[in-house]
Amino acid sequence: MPVNKKTTKGDIKISDNAIATLAGTTVNECYGIVGVVSKNYLKDGYSALLKKENYSKGVVTKNTKDGLQVDVYVIVIYGVKISEVVHGLQQRVKYVLEETLNMDVNQVNVHVEGIKVNG
Repeated sequence: MPVNKKTTKGDIKISDNAIATLAGTTVNECYGIVGVVSKNYLKDGYSALLKKENYSKGVVTKNTKDGLQVDVYVIVIYGVKISEVVHGLQQRVKYVLEETLNMDVNQVNVHVEGIKVNG
């Protein structure tokens, strides 16, 4: 569901795809993250990391009365402390979305779909 904002100069509509691209790009900049994967990663067995134009398959947004809710599906690097990586990712995505969209982000839910072993 797109985000609608009213301003004195008119209405602004931000698509889910635009929000997913912003969030996905932010996720890929976080330490310990290999990349964004499809939310159906385990069910489909599709193991490719998503590129920028397909982030909407791995980043799901929902506009609620309390603010924006974001679900991110990721693969992490083997050997990192997953709880610390996820916490950092949540904080970074929340900050970037709030600053860029100028709206409250209620939740950033991170779904770790797999672990990548280098080698």
